[in-house]
Amino acid sequence: MGVIKKIIGFPHFIKNFLKEVHLELKKVTWSTKEELVAATAIVLVASIFLTIYVALVDFCFSKIMQFIIQ
Repeated sequence: MGVIKKIIGFPHFIKNFLKEVHLELKKVTWSTKEELVAATAIVLVASIFLTIYVALVDFCFSKIMQFIIQ
C-alpha cells in the first residue's frame, strides 16, 4: 500500500519541488556583466602566475636533482 501512495504522490512531489526551485531562484542575486568580466580576468591572471610559478619551481628542482645525480 505504501508503494502505491508513493507512485500516486510522485507527480505532486515533482510539482512542489519545481515550485520551490523557482522560488529559490527568484532569491538569487546574479552577477552583472562587469562583475563577471572582472572575476574572469582575476582568475585568468592568477592562473597564469600560478602556472609560471609552478614551472619555475619544477625547473629549479629538476636542475637540483640533475646536479645531485651527476
